[in-house]
Amino acid sequence: MSVRWPRLLTPTHLSQIIKKQKSPLTALKIFKEAKEKYPNYRHNGPVYASMIGILSESNRITEMKEVIDQMKGDSCECKDSVFATAIKTYARAGQLNEAVSLFKNLSQFNCVNWTQSFNTLLKEMVKESKLEAAHILFLRSCYGWEVKSRIQSLNLLMDVLCQRRRSDLALHVFQEMDFQGCYPDRESYRILMKGLCNDGRLNEATHLLYSMFWRISQKGSGEDIVIYRTLLFALCDQGKIQDAMQILEKILRKGLKAPKSRRHRIDLCPCNDDEDIEGAKSLINEALIRGGIPSLASYSAMAVDLYNEGRIVEGDKVLDEMQTKGFWPSLVMYEAKLAALFKDGMVDEALKVIEEEMVRGTFVPTVRVYNILLKGLCDAGNSAVAVMYLKKMSKQVGCVANGETYGILVDGLCRDGRFLEASRVLEEMLIRSYWPCVEIYNVLIRGLCSIGKQYEAVMWLEEMISQAKLPDISVWSSLVASVCCNTADLSVCRKTLEQLSGCS
Repeated sequence: MSVRWPRLLTPTHLSQIIKKQKSPLTALKIFKEAKEKYPNYRHNGPVYASMIGILSESNRITEMKEVIDQMKGDSCECKDSVFATAIKTYARAGQLNEAVSLFKNLSQFNCVNWTQSFNTLLKEMVKESKLEAAHILFLRSCYGWEVKSRIQSLNLLMDVLCQRRRSDLALHVFQEMDFQGCYPDRESYRILMKGLCNDGRLNEATHLLYSMFWRISQKGSGEDIVIYRTLLFALCDQGKIQDAMQILEKILRKGLKAPKSRRHRIDLCPCNDDEDIEGAKSLINEALIRGGIPSLASYSAMAVDLYNEGRIVEGDKVLDEMQTKGFWPSLVMYEAKLAALFKDGMVDEALKVIEEEMVRGTFVPTVRVYNILLKGLCDAGNSAVAVMYLKKMSKQVGCVANGETYGILVDGLCRDGRFLEASRVLEEMLIRSYWPCVEIYNVLIRGLCSIGKQYEAVMWLEEMISQAKLPDISVWSSLVASVCCNTADLSVCRKTLEQLSGCS
């Protein structure tokens, strides 16, 4: 692709040019040529970020490393997010040592804030079960002025310990936060409360709840409802319903700051029976919703939590209650409800959320809502219906399908064996300058070969190669097997193979 170079090149203009290239290697070539064509031109941080991002998305590790080294040599000011992107790319490619090496050498770059890259590296090390190495990294790096906040990394450490059923150690981390100069946030309490309750450490969980009352719940925030529910439900599951009711009264009074008039209207007597666990949980949900001061934050936190747990009926009760109080459900609540309905296989009910409930609430579906909808339909084997919603989406003002939208739909169509339709959707995706990942090409080409569409398969193979993406060996096996059944296509296949040899 020929490039129309401007009379005067700016970093912003160069970023726009390289982002339009479908091949990362072409973008890199243009990136390198810029300095040769314009002797007075200098790359800046945003241009490097764009180039590194392009190479990262296409897993061009070697080229990305070269650009990072060049950025270090230029000593231009760069953001922490650039290194976080590179760290995730190295980890995805199984090169965690390279990620660690990059972080250790950040002092050689013109970057003053390492918080995001520090947290990203810790997360990747934990994901790879490198706990000892992550601990050493934390001790060596968390006290430097470059890491502005340690609360996220400490939350991550507590989360990992809780997942490994070591909430006792997570509790020690939590108690050390004050000595670390950190202040536990709502996420800290949520993680630890869940871990303690899962491990059956209900005494420690109860004391943690009481500490919330004077640390983060002083103003009666409705978002704390999710944390309260975790403990109350755990007590019910252990048969301690009476204890749960006593703590619920304290939550309403000290946590949610519920007025006396509201607390007195809540009848907790039906829960005198320690055997009716589900009845107690329903009453707890109702008390938390109606007992506190009504707010969108409390309703949203409660509904989203219920939908995430698959308690759809109770989540719907929250939506009904909030509407009687004059609140309308937020988009986040509709997203959670859609995901829950699709997870339970309730496709028709999910469609009603889009077609009826959101319309009543004067909401217009966003790209994120449509992506949840399309994924749910494709997972349920209804990719044909998903295509209809893509067309509907294109007619909606201000709602433009993104790369994720097309990727979901192509994958769903291929799973349903609708490879020609998938081919048309992929073509539309390319027209809109969204570049699919290697796996999408692999699946589509194999599918086209399986239905005897060798010509279309070869065309997509050529497109794949033009984007500097290399097909999986299974793609070649499918193509060869297909071509052997149709010798007329051998010349086309030979031509493609020659082009691939030339690229490599």
